[in-house]
Amino acid sequence: MSYLETTPTAAEDYRNEKCERITDFSNDKEFRALSVAWRAQALERKYMNNFSWLGRPMIQLPTDAMAMQEIIWAVKPDLIIETGVAHGGSVMLSASMLELLGHGQVLGIDIDIRSHNRAAIEAHPLAHRISLIEGSSIAPEVISQVQNLAAGKRTLVFLDSNHTHEHVLAELNAYADLVSVDSYCVVFDTFVEDLPDDYVWADRPWGKGNNPKTAVWEWLKSNKNFQIDKSVEDKLLITSAPDGFLRRIA
Repeated sequence: MSYLETTPTAAEDYRNEKCERITDFSNDKEFRALSVAWRAQALERKYMNNFSWLGRPMIQLPTDAMAMQEIIWAVKPDLIIETGVAHGGSVMLSASMLELLGHGQVLGIDIDIRSHNRAAIEAHPLAHRISLIEGSSIAPEVISQVQNLAAGKRTLVFLDSNHTHEHVLAELNAYADLVSVDSYCVVFDTFVEDLPDDYVWADRPWGKGNNPKTAVWEWLKSNKNFQIDKSVEDKLLITSAPDGFLRRIA
């Protein structure tokens, strides 16, 4: 059962109509191609840098932010683990949803939490929902700390830090087992694999053949407790995480 199927709607006929429309989207090759082309242009223009959540800059496509809040509301986690903090907008989104739910903590991990960003996050009215760890998300001491914090908790994971194949694969090996059944591990920036062959990443080690999507594909070969929830990206169409919405099924 996907998060779409667990989200209540105003009436059953509305719910069914919505699901039928999303199914039509998944088969609409022209619309999907336009969405992919638009996403490439948006990346070139840094469109995803235009937004914030409750005052903190959030480097996300608005459609992905919408998916995050829907997933959090459906899963109702006790703990959200996020790798990649940057300015704090994404952890603030998670914290605001947990505040609405009335329980839970978001744990933000980043190899470099700049002092002005940490100060702004810790001064925010939602700071009581947020804990920060500065260090590599794949360092043994960080992994051990996170595993201890997640013990016994209903957990949701967002991976959005270093986007190389090896780093994301190591994150999946470290954190996916913490995800609860019917919860998610969302791997962002898998769309790197889908960019034009001649796209050049300035000062970035990742690219075609070396990115989060290739890590997801490799990891899933030996991890049958998860499956790609296509219903999410079929709904969004424009997402930075195609093949990246991984739902734990067992």
